[in-house]
Amino acid sequence: MRSLRHAILPLAAATVLALIGAGTAAEAAPAPAGTKTQLTTGTSTASGNGATSVGRAARLSNGAPVDSAQDIAALERFWTPERMAKAVSLDKAPAAPRPDAAKEAGPTGKPGRIPSAPARSGMPAPLINESAAVGKVFFTNPSNGGTYACSASALNSDSKQMVVTAGHCVHGGSGGTWMTNWVYVPRYRSGARPFGTFAAKQMRTFNAWINSSDLRRDVAMVTTWPLNGNKIVNVTGGHGMSWNFSRTQPITIFGYPGNFDSGELQWTCTGTTRAASDGGIELQCNFGGGSSGGPWLREFNDSNGLGSVNGVMSTVTSTGWNEAAYFDDAVKAMYDAQGGVT
Repeated sequence: MRSLRHAILPLAAATVLALIGAGTAAEAAPAPAGTKTQLTTGTSTASGNGATSVGRAARLSNGAPVDSAQDIAALERFWTPERMAKAVSLDKAPAAPRPDAAKEAGPTGKPGRIPSAPARSGMPAPLINESAAVGKVFFTNPSNGGTYACSASALNSDSKQMVVTAGHCVHGGSGGTWMTNWVYVPRYRSGARPFGTFAAKQMRTFNAWINSSDLRRDVAMVTTWPLNGNKIVNVTGGHGMSWNFSRTQPITIFGYPGNFDSGELQWTCTGTTRAASDGGIELQCNFGGGSSGGPWLREFNDSNGLGSVNGVMSTVTSTGWNEAAYFDDAVKAMYDAQGGVT
């Protein structure tokens, strides 16, 4: 059984909500029955379980790297409340599951975890089921010039500057390219930016996603620029990370699904995951476009809004089953490669 709750309901009113509404006009059309839809120049690489990842400097839509205070200020001006509200909740069709996926039902290595980190500054207690370490991301797709939105979360690392999201929120996959004008807005709420706008500095995702749109590798990690000298994890706190755990886990999912409150507020879903047919993990939350990249958290702590990222939102079926790629040694290798970038 899973529970779905509005991000800012008081505890006494938190209940399982009916899944209603067909999404906003800005979203892509729903997928046919039985299919899934994505909720959707550095050269260093990391390897693990046969997968490699590659990093690239974040860029503006004109192709220039984001590497100055002027660029960061320009991105903040670009992303007006009106433009953020009109950004399309990313959603597109993925490939079919692999027939041999059942062979990967168990953990692929020794389980490991990285601890979360609280904010350094005095942070007021979070509202029930809203996390300061979760936010909304906005970007431009150079393939069509459109503006899009996903979800992401701050991830504790040596740099204190990293967020984790879905691969398709940083790169278009096979035939696509790297997204531009990429920013992360922690605890975004109906245009409000309580902690400011953090511009991307460097993005990293798997070559398997870039070359083949492989949903098993629909994961990305992004190093952000400090804002006014403050690093994102020190400002909002950062989640820990888990890998190689059982696919059956009590999980709390956060994100900004466009089919609830038009993606303007955080929503959560809680339940116990199960193994998906292509080796990932799944939970029936019916989170649509815009929730892509939102964290799937083990050990979520309501008192500080932090948990351990065990997956990120990737797809949804026509019957409301959401899926995340399995976090294995390759994801840990990606973390190791990106976590110290400053």
